[in-house]
Amino acid sequence: MKKGILYILLLASVFTTGCSDFLKEENKVDIEKEGFLTTPEQAETVLYGIYQTTTADAMYGYYLSFYFSMGTDCEQAEGNTTNNWRILPANAYPTTQSEVQQAWQYLYIGIYRANDFLERISAVYDSFNEEDKNLITVYMAEARALRGLFYFELVRRFGNIPLITTTTMSYMDPREATQEEPAKVYEFIEADLKYAMENLPWATEDNYRVDNSFRLSKGAAMGLLAKVYATWAGWPVKDTSKWELAAKTAGELIMSGKHDLLSEFEQLWVNTCNGSWDPTESLIEISFYSPTYKNSSDPCGRIGKWNGVKTTAIAGKRGSCAGNEKVVHNFVLDWREEDGVGVGYPNGTNPDGLVDKRRDLSIANYRYDDSLGDGPILWAAEKTNGVIDPIKSQESDLDPDKRQKEKQNYTPAKWDIEKYVETGYLLNNDQSNVNWYILRYADVLLIYAEALNEWKNGPTNEAYSAVNKVRRRAYGVSDTSHDLEIGMNADEFRQAVRKERKYELAFEGHRRLDLVRWDVYYETVMETLKEQNEISGNYVVGEYTRKGQHELMPIPQRELDLCKKFKQNPGWE
Repeated sequence: MKKGILYILLLASVFTTGCSDFLKEENKVDIEKEGFLTTPEQAETVLYGIYQTTTADAMYGYYLSFYFSMGTDCEQAEGNTTNNWRILPANAYPTTQSEVQQAWQYLYIGIYRANDFLERISAVYDSFNEEDKNLITVYMAEARALRGLFYFELVRRFGNIPLITTTTMSYMDPREATQEEPAKVYEFIEADLKYAMENLPWATEDNYRVDNSFRLSKGAAMGLLAKVYATWAGWPVKDTSKWELAAKTAGELIMSGKHDLLSEFEQLWVNTCNGSWDPTESLIEISFYSPTYKNSSDPCGRIGKWNGVKTTAIAGKRGSCAGNEKVVHNFVLDWREEDGVGVGYPNGTNPDGLVDKRRDLSIANYRYDDSLGDGPILWAAEKTNGVIDPIKSQESDLDPDKRQKEKQNYTPAKWDIEKYVETGYLLNNDQSNVNWYILRYADVLLIYAEALNEWKNGPTNEAYSAVNKVRRRAYGVSDTSHDLEIGMNADEFRQAVRKERKYELAFEGHRRLDLVRWDVYYETVMETLKEQNEISGNYVVGEYTRKGQHELMPIPQRELDLCKKFKQNPGWE
């Protein structure tokens, strides 16, 4: 994110009662801030402090991006135990798990910073001239959009949460604090995002901000609100009246013509691995890129290191990539079967020669190991006379009956650092400057199709067009050869859209949350466990997941201990 002089509000938790040392430090910082917000430049500097929250490990640097998102029919953690960091992706963790507490804490830090900024800037708003007021209003809209995003993460992951709307509420006696019904939280998010929609410019028509790279825009707020409505309509609130609002909000964004799909799917990953801002398809993107990347104080995440292609280190050239996020192998087999790929087809492709290009750009059936040679090495590599044989290796890779153990090592490929990163290459083994997409235009198209189908109880022409636009890019065609079959009923179309989301957004942090809002998370995990057992595959999450428990994360134990009126989520008591 943008760098500047940030005031740091290290909020220990939602509430601060009892933290005397913190209160002393907080009061000192508050005094230093008095009289600071007197110019738009100062306001923007403070606004950057809200954005800065998103880059922490507990936010999108690690937890909210991919770590909390594993344990689905697409992705899981490496290994067959629950040791160390594996405990959380396996759904085997307790209510005292530190990562859960940290994510909760940082989301409320972001909310506190947004509340503080909005209160302080509102107090001095009338002191600005008319031109500056327009710019300040944009900054306020950014802060409200960020606050809406933070609350969206909280409510869909934790369920019943405290709704802290002012800084004063952060200092209340925690014994008097209460949780709010999710519907009320969604109403608050809706109000924030509507304000942002009304007051933010389009990314390509921004005459207010000198540099709007990776900053929220009208399209970002609109797309996020459509997704909020779709989640509100699903489990656990199930307010199905929100499908209409989801469809209309997404439709407004689509009809505006201000955003579109990039012509090539792969360009998304070239861009995000190199910190290249292109608002055509990127609606909300967390930036970890900096031209002074070697400075350890610059924002860094674990994108591509923890969840990328397994890579060995080469001194002075590259750091290692752990590749700890693994692809559930049945997902690979299903996607290949969808395209008719495998032994028996010419050149390993289906008869018309076209395959879903997303598959091999999303799933790495390879690794980088300089001890075995330059370039990618297939996990299913075969040797002839002690030398890796590329033809036999490819045949082995495509044969579903061969080398199953090795094939359990496939990883996501979208953040292939070795392949995509051109400059700013971190030699670090743990961190990178690779960015993270929170919301892409393709996501909005699929939300639009889904919402229309649910609202109208069947797919409309517009719903078909939205999905087919995504599919045509995937297959590299402009004709109807790979469009969805016409004449589907509501359930058939529903399943088709869900499958398309699975393919288009694979490993981008959406699948688990989608399964939860569709109320099929447990059933999907159990079916995946059955499938994995049939191929002797490892799937630890299936052993620990419980119906009615793991749809939500637990309220952190520390909050329950402090806030006596809080109730724990079902299954975590």
